[in-house]
Amino acid sequence: MFSEELEKYSWEETTREIYSKTAADVELALSKSQLAIDDFMALISPAAEKYLEPMAALSQKYTLQRFGKTISMYIPLYITNSCTNFCVYCGFNHNNPLKRVILNEEEILNELHAIKKLGNFENLLIVTGENPKEAGVDYLERALQLAHPLFANLSIEVMPLKAEDYKRLTHSGLNGVVCFQETYNRARYNVYHPKGMKSKFDWRVNGFDRMGQAHVHKIGLGVLIGLEEWRTDVTMMARHLRYLQKHYWQTKYSVNFPRMRPSEGHFQPNVILEDRALAQLIFAFRIFDHDVDISISTREGAEFRNNMLPLGITSLSAGSKTEPGGYFTYPQALEQFHISDERTPEEVADSIRQKGYEPVWKDWDGWM
Repeated sequence: MFSEELEKYSWEETTREIYSKTAADVELALSKSQLAIDDFMALISPAAEKYLEPMAALSQKYTLQRFGKTISMYIPLYITNSCTNFCVYCGFNHNNPLKRVILNEEEILNELHAIKKLGNFENLLIVTGENPKEAGVDYLERALQLAHPLFANLSIEVMPLKAEDYKRLTHSGLNGVVCFQETYNRARYNVYHPKGMKSKFDWRVNGFDRMGQAHVHKIGLGVLIGLEEWRTDVTMMARHLRYLQKHYWQTKYSVNFPRMRPSEGHFQPNVILEDRALAQLIFAFRIFDHDVDISISTREGAEFRNNMLPLGITSLSAGSKTEPGGYFTYPQALEQFHISDERTPEEVADSIRQKGYEPVWKDWDGWM
């Protein structure tokens, strides 16, 4: 399990290594066709800030080689904000005084049909809070069964599950699982996750192994930028990606780097990642891994997303509602976080076409 692998790496030593990188290290990394973790650390280091232009060019080159001029479109559907966790930064925090909603079958169907009217979406991400008693595997299985006839590609972003539960859900149309470790800093993890199942660091970080063991088609990783030193966190995530690719080589992978947004919890980020630094991170990750899917959600603004279209990203969400039932049933409910790009799906698609790229609404057929 990756929790054992992670024990080999010191958070403090990794941070020192990153900040010790020089211009020569950056230039060496840029000269290579295949990068090691040490090279990745050079490309995200402060020393690489003067190399954004050649990094952008390489990122664009590798993305065109692997993905062509296409951007995959997806949309999230939140089906419950019920949660037993106490994450200090999240609007769904169990302590927050809000109406808790668990959509029933009729309401889920209403949301699904409302999404179909928004555009040509075939890639659906089903999202929940973490309440295994009231919205557990049976509930997720039924939601997938309802969505499967309407969408070609189904993913979930939910509580970590057992391997046998992931396997069970693949029989109801599940193709992908997204999970955010939030931070790989074990020593600080419980500062942000003091109670609930999410407070169990090993259970969460080893969830990706269980996805691989269940032969999930695609696994998505991410850290929440705003909690800890971002350069160290993404280096740990890069190590995690390489570990997963070695052990579960038939699986596809995606990464995401969400920057913290305001929520009901009013948590103030400890780390601010400016646009140039986020661009540097995206370029570095694409140069590090030519095949990984890099996604940017509506957490980011329209201008930044437009500018990054040809430079490394491969997936965009559009028209997102981050509250349960937000498309039809409860359009004014509490959001998990505030979105920044409020354009309609067709407006996002138009911006993609204006860049000379093609929005792809369906790029993979699920098992029938």
